[in-house]
Amino acid sequence: MPAFEFVALDAAGKRQRGMLEGDTARQVRQSLRESGLSPLSVEAVAEGAGAPRRGRRRTRLPADELALFTRQLATLLITGAPLAEALGTALRQARKPRVQRVLSGVRARVVEGRGMAAGMADFPAVFDDVFRATVAAGEQSGKLDAVLARLADYTESRQALQQRVQQALIYPSFLVIMAFGILAGLLGYVVPKIVQVFTTMHAQLPLLTRVLIGISGFLRGWWPLLLLALIALVLGVRALLRRPGPLQAWQRFLLRLPFFGRLVRGLETARFARTLSILTASGVPILEGLGIAQQVVHNLPMRAALAEATVRVREGSGIAAALERSGYFPPMAVYLIASGEGGGQLEAMLERAAQQQEREAQGLIATALALFEPMTIVFMGLIVFTIVLAILLPIFRLDQLVQ
Repeated sequence: MPAFEFVALDAAGKRQRGMLEGDTARQVRQSLRESGLSPLSVEAVAEGAGAPRRGRRRTRLPADELALFTRQLATLLITGAPLAEALGTALRQARKPRVQRVLSGVRARVVEGRGMAAGMADFPAVFDDVFRATVAAGEQSGKLDAVLARLADYTESRQALQQRVQQALIYPSFLVIMAFGILAGLLGYVVPKIVQVFTTMHAQLPLLTRVLIGISGFLRGWWPLLLLALIALVLGVRALLRRPGPLQAWQRFLLRLPFFGRLVRGLETARFARTLSILTASGVPILEGLGIAQQVVHNLPMRAALAEATVRVREGSGIAAALERSGYFPPMAVYLIASGEGGGQLEAMLERAAQQQEREAQGLIATALALFEPMTIVFMGLIVFTIVLAILLPIFRLDQLVQ
């Protein structure tokens, strides 16, 4: 039975929002009227191709909410609860409307007999190809509870990695913003106030002082145009990078950088290996798993290399040999995957490769941040020293300037 999201007025004229199940929108409106509510709008919650046009809203869920209700479903199924009942229990426990919308839509498809993966297909912005393929494999194998528990682990680990990276970038970002703010304040306000006394002497100032005065005057006079130019540059670059050709060229350039390229290769390899591991463990065929796992790789050259590797595997090559041929994937990850293929433990070695690459990436990030902070402080110290020196040089030559 489909689920519908409604907005209605109660007897006091207050808006009420919620969800009801019914065969049609007309039946839901009738149920609302029988409950003393005046329906304003009734929309299907599904977002897939079969949903009404007004019902196709791109519901999105943060990783923590997705991991939470995935873990709840896995726990309920492990206890022996039927799938529809488990979805209904999770729906009653959900507090956020977007989570309720997703669970209602999925439960409606399950009640209709279409399966959980088919219900998730109505919400492609919430459940990606990896999630849906894994759930479908779990339904076919009869191990949906174990698959959902593994998916919850996967979602939680991915969220934890993203949080660690974001938290690591907070302090450097704040430091850079403060540095540019201080620099703008010195050049835009402090320097003009101090050096204007020297400009009234009509004497030849030192070169460094003249350069500083020129930069300060330029920034004060042209800062609106500079700001507009910076905004236009950022928007232009973003528009350019939306095109596949320039984006692929830029990402290929990043892979060639000594430090950043290694970091990107490590993170993308970890994402691919962990995804393929969970797909393999869920019973997804290896060729289908390779095709799905390559979609989680954001770097286009590496994704193209994975597509070529999939073709080679289909022709009879090993996964490790196909990945090594591209030259994009770290040797340690390739070695671990080769060990898994040779020893019949591909799933475990893919997981180990993902963990090893994540640890290496975290180490690279920590090293970069450890170097970035003192370098930023030294850079700002040099800038401040240059400004102070440009102000002090005329003072040291004050007797010449007066003459």
